Amino acid sequence: MGIKAVLFDLDGTLLDRDASLARFVREQYERLFNQSGIDKELYVNRFIELDNHGYVWKDKVYQQLILEFSIDSLEWEELLSDYVAKFQDHCIGYPHLNEMLTELKASGIKLALVSNGYGQFQFDNFKALKIDHLFDEVLISEWEGLRKPDPAIFNRALSKLGVEAKDALFVGDHLDNDIRASESVGMKAIWKRNDQSLADNAVAVTSIEDLAELIPIVSSL
Repeated sequence: MGIKAVLFDLDGTLLDRDASLARFVREQYERLFNQSGIDKELYVNRFIELDNHGYVWKDKVYQQLILEFSIDSLEWEELLSDYVAKFQDHCIGYPHLNEMLTELKASGIKLALVSNGYGQFQFDNFKALKIDHLFDEVLISEWEGLRKPDPAIFNRALSKLGVEAKDALFVGDHLDNDIRASESVGMKAIWKRNDQSLADNAVAVTSIEDLAELIPIVSSL
């Protein structure tokens, strides 16, 4: 029967979040802290460290930065609002993103996004990649009231697409939230490799480094 639908995570899968964040933080520093006497590289590196690949929301990050760098010119709420409003302007997709999605779409495969995160914020970042016109469904945890790895969010996405789990493939960067969780509902899964360890993974994981690698894999399935 072949693959009828491919579902994607966003951060670390389609969106190069680490590069996007570094780009944003540097630009924010230039706008707000360039005359502050705060060391730029020290500030940028500490921000990225506290962010922990997006698993710490920026209210906590900014509160800690204000404390560590003795910032008294701005409140953390102002910095967070700036982040929410302007992060989308710095979003960078991984190489071959558009080509890969366009080829999948042209072959008749349905596409969906299944992302954890705040609804409008994630959707704005998704739109910033200029790929939203290629997707049939978009599910973001805040809007759905469900969060990966809950099987219900995968099943809801499949239902919206009108596709059975056995005919669908999930691509994500998180071994638990994306790979094991989607496999648990009967989907095939592809891991977008990062620095997570496979040491605790009990089964072999099919993985890709570059999004272009996905096309031959989908064809073979």
